[in-house]
Amino acid sequence: MDRINAVVLAGDSRKGFGREGVENKSLLPINGKPMVEYVIDALRDSSLISRISISGPPDLLKSHLGDKVDFYTEDRGSLFENVKTGMEPFMADKAVLIVTSDIPMIAGWMITDFVKRCYQQGGDFCYPIVNKKLNEERFPGVERTYIRMKEGTYTGGNVMYLNPAVFASCEEFAKKVIQFRKQPLKTGRMLGIKFLAGLMLGMLTIPEVEKRVCQLLDIQASAIIVPYPEICNDVDKPSDLEIVKRYFGIQSA
Repeated sequence: MDRINAVVLAGDSRKGFGREGVENKSLLPINGKPMVEYVIDALRDSSLISRISISGPPDLLKSHLGDKVDFYTEDRGSLFENVKTGMEPFMADKAVLIVTSDIPMIAGWMITDFVKRCYQQGGDFCYPIVNKKLNEERFPGVERTYIRMKEGTYTGGNVMYLNPAVFASCEEFAKKVIQFRKQPLKTGRMLGIKFLAGLMLGMLTIPEVEKRVCQLLDIQASAIIVPYPEICNDVDKPSDLEIVKRYFGIQSA
């Protein structure tokens, strides 16, 4: 099985973590180690990841990560633009893995498993989803955005498997998905009135949504149910950081 390259997104500002004294959210210290380094180490631990590009403040990130990262690209101020610039070294690839810098509980074996599932599924775009019950059992008290489907209730991951060749043609749709990523009803409206109604009633199936996205964008897209909630739990607020600290057995000050 061929290895693929990865893009890490680290362009966020302190975003509610100013009291931690960091210049970039990805540098939040967890047991003396920047949060983003946990993500980089997990990618390096995966047998299916080759080179790594990171999008964010290059000098600042390089001072912490050094040669653990192959390419540093400048923060362009938006998640979408950072995906685009982060992929620039890999535009000839058939697929890349897009990973946010704020999922420190991710592990190498999880990344390997997800990439294998993507290879088996095939297509241009694969996105991990996690069952709500499993997530809440693993991380009691966690706050996530969920979507109710006919098969169950799910939350999305912070990793994407993407064919760079289709990115440009999906630009406008992708921007809206990113903009509405925590507003499922607005996302549902993008699929059409019928699908919005089905989403509100919890009557849509996962294959129906996949088919509709494929029709709208002329790509092959798949949602992949995975059994590891660590892939979807990002550090977006102080309460999330507390969950991460408990996960690593770190006593809060």
